[in-house]
Amino acid sequence: MDRNAPIGVFDSGIGGLTVAREIMRQMPKERMVYFGDTARLPYGSKSQETILRYSRQIIRFLISKKVKAIVIACNTASAYALETVEKELDIPIIGVIRAGAKTAVNATRNGKIGVIGTEATISSGIYTDVMTRMRPGIEVTAKSCPLFVPLVEEGLRHDSVTDEIASRYLSVLKGRFVDTLVLGCTHYPLIRSTVGRIMGEDVTLVNPAYETAIELKNLLEEKGLSCCTDGEAHEKYKFYVSDLAEKFTVFATSILPDDVKRTEKINIEDY
Repeated sequence: MDRNAPIGVFDSGIGGLTVAREIMRQMPKERMVYFGDTARLPYGSKSQETILRYSRQIIRFLISKKVKAIVIACNTASAYALETVEKELDIPIIGVIRAGAKTAVNATRNGKIGVIGTEATISSGIYTDVMTRMRPGIEVTAKSCPLFVPLVEEGLRHDSVTDEIASRYLSVLKGRFVDTLVLGCTHYPLIRSTVGRIMGEDVTLVNPAYETAIELKNLLEEKGLSCCTDGEAHEKYKFYVSDLAEKFTVFATSILPDDVKRTEKINIEDY
């Protein structure tokens, strides 16, 4: 395996850019190929069978780009597809759930942890399962927040509508006195300030995007796959989507440390 090959990252749309952003920050030498499945989002309301099929198609596309490792930068796909697809691959693949769960378990002071995510992630129960295995006896309260993704996708990150919806969703978690809250969807760090303001300063917010980037960095070092050369800036990061390339480019440029010059639309159904 070429240690200077790119890392593959995928998500249902733009949310995974929060993971891409952390990879850029934590591993500035690494190259990356990002795929956002913008034609088929959201994943959070789809079946496990469908999400697994989508994930396999995207993985085949990323492998065609000769990636050395893959990050499923989507909580829903991590919950429903990771365990199956990692058995089918001969390159490292990680999701965004384990790293965030571990950080939350270590951070909680009163043993009461909240998790917010899509309907699929929450109904899978994966965060609760992982965290209670790590620390038996903790109390996990999970709440689906299905409107957060479309609000972020529509650019309403700082809007009174988002504030109102967030207040309604988070009231149950405040009532359970959680002292740690996992942002269990990669879109949610984009409304972190809103969530933090509503939950209060005594609640620790866990961003799995950051924790996943650290886990990836450690994994690549352990396997001797860390990039050892600085690539050309225009070749370092490549972005692909299944629809709405121009809209994706504008949004990506607004949150990533480097401008996105070009996003290529592909037909993911070919894979």
